[in-house]
Amino acid sequence: MDLMVSMEHFCTLFDIGFLPQGQALHASLQRHARPFVLWVLCLDQAVEEALKRLELEDIRLISLSSIETSALWAVKSGRSRAEYCWTLTPFLPSAVMELEPLAQRVTYVDADCWFLNDPRLILEEMDRAQKDVLITPHGYLTEHDRSRTNGNFCVQFVPFRKTAAGLAVLSWWQERCLEWCFDRNDDGRFGDQKYLDQWPELFPHAVHILGKTSLTLAPWNARRYQDDQDLGRAACMYHFHNLRIFQGWLVCFCLGWDYYLPDNILKVFYQPYLKDLGQAKHRTLKAGIKCPFPSADKEWNIFIRLKDTLFRLFKNKGRVWRRVW
Repeated sequence: MDLMVSMEHFCTLFDIGFLPQGQALHASLQRHARPFVLWVLCLDQAVEEALKRLELEDIRLISLSSIETSALWAVKSGRSRAEYCWTLTPFLPSAVMELEPLAQRVTYVDADCWFLNDPRLILEEMDRAQKDVLITPHGYLTEHDRSRTNGNFCVQFVPFRKTAAGLAVLSWWQERCLEWCFDRNDDGRFGDQKYLDQWPELFPHAVHILGKTSLTLAPWNARRYQDDQDLGRAACMYHFHNLRIFQGWLVCFCLGWDYYLPDNILKVFYQPYLKDLGQAKHRTLKAGIKCPFPSADKEWNIFIRLKDTLFRLFKNKGRVWRRVW
C-alpha cells in the first residue's frame, strides 16, 4: 500500500503560548503513531517561526492566513480569541484534505492531548463500525457532569474520512460554527462542541460513538478507572484539560477546576507528560525561542516547577508534597 495512503493524518491548532503542549503531543505521536503527519494550524506568526526553527519531524505547518476565508473574516472581530479558535476547528480537517489529496482520513486532535498508545486503537473501532466520523463521549464522573451545558461529546479527537458522508458532517459543522460559536450556553449550543450532540441523530449512518471510553481519559473521568492495574496500557489518550504553563515554567494542573487527581493518575499520566514538557522546555530554550507565558498566581492549587528533568510538586501557597520526580 502506498505510504501516503496508509499513514494517518492528524491536525491541531495552537499559538506560541501552547508551544510546549504542542511539542508533547508531537512527541507522543512519534512514539506511538508512525507513520503519521501532524498538521499544525499556526495561530500566530511567532509559533510558525518557532516550529520552523525547531525543525521537528513529521510536522507540516499551515499559516492562519491560508485558511481564513471571507466567511471566517466576517465573524472574526465579533468573537474572542478562544471562540475564534473553536470556529476554525471544523475548517482544519478539510484544509488538510485539500493540501494532501492522498489523505483518506484526517483526525482533529486538541493540542493538549497526549498519547500513551497508538491512536489506531481508537481508529480501529471506527473501522470496524464502517463509519465515516467518530466522536468520543466525555464519560463524566457524576460530580463533574457538565453534559447538559458542555455536551455529551468532547471535541478532542474527531476523525473524518474523505467520503461524501464524512464531508457532509464536516460541512454541517462548519456552517453551524460560522452561524454561532461562543463561550456560553444558548439554546442548546456551546462553542463548537455541543453541536456534536446532534450528529448521531442527524447522521446515523456516518457517525460512530466510541464505545470504549477508557481509551480517552481526562481529569473529568480518569478516576473511574483508577483501580485498573493496567491503566497505562488500557488508556490510549489523556486530555490535559486546563493544564497551563506560567512564567518560570510553572505548571498548574487544572486551572480553575476542582478535579481531584489521586496518586496513580499523577504517576501514570502527569509524571511522563511533565517529562515531555521538560524536553520541550530544553528544545525551546536551546533554540532561543521565548514563550510569553503569563505570571503565576501562587493561590492556584497545584503547580509543578520544571527544572531540567527534576519535577517538584507544589500545593497551596508553596507547601511541598513529599515527592520528587
